[in-house]
Amino acid sequence: MRENDRWRVLASRVRPRVMTLRLAFMGTPDFAAPALSEIVAAGHDVVAVYTQPPRPAGRGQSLRKSPVHQLADDLGLEVRTPTSMRDDVEVEAFKALELDIAVVVAYGQILPKPVLEAPRLGCINLHASLLPRWRGAAPIQRAIMAGDAETGVQVMRMEEGLDTGAVILSETVVIRDDDTSGALHDRLAQIGAGLAPRALAALERGAAVETPQAETGVTYAKKIDKSEARIDWSKPAVEIDRLIRGLSPFPGAWFEAEGARGPLRVKALGSQRADGAGASGELLDADMTIACGEGAIRLTRGQREGRSAQPGEELFRALNLQTGGRVT
Repeated sequence: MRENDRWRVLASRVRPRVMTLRLAFMGTPDFAAPALSEIVAAGHDVVAVYTQPPRPAGRGQSLRKSPVHQLADDLGLEVRTPTSMRDDVEVEAFKALELDIAVVVAYGQILPKPVLEAPRLGCINLHASLLPRWRGAAPIQRAIMAGDAETGVQVMRMEEGLDTGAVILSETVVIRDDDTSGALHDRLAQIGAGLAPRALAALERGAAVETPQAETGVTYAKKIDKSEARIDWSKPAVEIDRLIRGLSPFPGAWFEAEGARGPLRVKALGSQRADGAGASGELLDADMTIACGEGAIRLTRGQREGRSAQPGEELFRALNLQTGGRVT
């Protein structure tokens, strides 16, 4: 069963509740969809789903609805796609919903104070880090790239600052040595989906404990810039391995290999540290082991331009690489 289909099935299993909350859900990517499913399954009255407007996608650049938009359509929920929640008309429309609470999960817009204060119980946010570490746009990628041993999911009270609100619920997750941002994203999304209805239940009972964030240990997970994705083979293997896993599957760390018609861009989608040494970028064996400035990594999965992803050893052969050659 596909992941999105599983969340649709879960959402259809409505459980009886003593009390429901009238709420708006605000989210856009795959990460947010499981939380919406669980909130619907818990029996809450989701009167509106806010998500980013459809964007051009694919080779034909046809408009594509966000994952949350698609799920909301399947569930028969009202969908709103304002370009800006700072617009006075949108603010008034939001207030007119007369909400108990709003749940925000990777919505993609900053909410102004009038929106944050409109629901009776305010707004809560599901965030993929252990705050105050990795506030901001790319917490999953940054945690892997920094070599963090653990991360987590937290439900927090929203306020005007960037991810500065008090924490209501939290769950810690170990970052595995082979975790890519894609794999970690999926685990955190499932855990976060379970936290959301638990937080709502605590808030509706008046039993939620809101713990202010520590004033020390604040870091910011700035949006991934394309310039970060090019692999610098002169760096230590440990850093390159983290970069590859942190940027997989998107946007994908990359390097160039010499092809018959010139340099070919290759995405590195999986890696592990390996034994070996040589000049930076030197190919040490046919298993796609590559020397770094210190140590080596084995590329376990990669993708040529315009082709499907392949295991590293298959990519070595497909590119007609030779042991002792170099990538840049």
